Amino acid sequence: MPSMRAMAADRSLKVGHFVAEFATPGIGQILKAAGCDFVLFDTEHSGFGFETVKSALRYLQAADLPAIVRVPSRDYHHIARAADMGAEGIMLPMVGSAEEARHIVDCAKYIPQGHRGVALQIAHDRYAPGPTLDKLANANRFTTLFAQIETREGVENAQAIAAVDGIDCLWVGHFDLSASLGIPGEFDHAAFADACRHVRDAARAHGKAFGRLVPTVDQAVDAFAFGYEFLCYSGDIWALYGAVREGVDAIRDRCATVRPE
Repeated sequence: MPSMRAMAADRSLKVGHFVAEFATPGIGQILKAAGCDFVLFDTEHSGFGFETVKSALRYLQAADLPAIVRVPSRDYHHIARAADMGAEGIMLPMVGSAEEARHIVDCAKYIPQGHRGVALQIAHDRYAPGPTLDKLANANRFTTLFAQIETREGVENAQAIAAVDGIDCLWVGHFDLSASLGIPGEFDHAAFADACRHVRDAARAHGKAFGRLVPTVDQAVDAFAFGYEFLCYSGDIWALYGAVREGVDAIRDRCATVRPE
């Protein structure tokens, strides 16, 4: 399985899944068997705490399935702790400017790229000893940063954000972006399409990856045609709900025409 950094550098299709509820020991193995390239593990809206994150990352690591952790904020302690726990990818919400993007890099990277506090022989380097300078350089190569563009400000500054060294992917937060544009949930609106196009062009201009969450297969195909190559397909809650709802409805419909003996 390619590393998160390798995937971010490659413009080919990557398909993952969003986890916001079921941080079970088997989740990595299940999603790996289902063919996922990565997992987007959410702590912004899920309520998961860092103890849960740390355990979940070991489950995903055991399945050889790279993980992006979406942290709740751009605060140092959220970014650096996710990195220390071994998140290959870290996703930051509501990135609106190049200054904010540089702050993210500063929090996530060791010297000379940033000022992340040094902690070695812990989860992020798999608890193994080794030369300090090699450890810092390896961690800087390992940690992959996803800037969520989900405000009008972020769209306006997308070129400057994409130009920041250390930002690896621009990720459209589609619901929040539509709300920021004054058209909540209107993803077919011309203003939303224009905003996404602007972000896409910024990512392409600076050689950065481009991603979003997609709720359906049809929307995933359309998104790939548009230029997204990091596609996070649905999520654990919605996939389970959809499968169970479809089965329950089908059983009721078909049993309505059956006469029991």
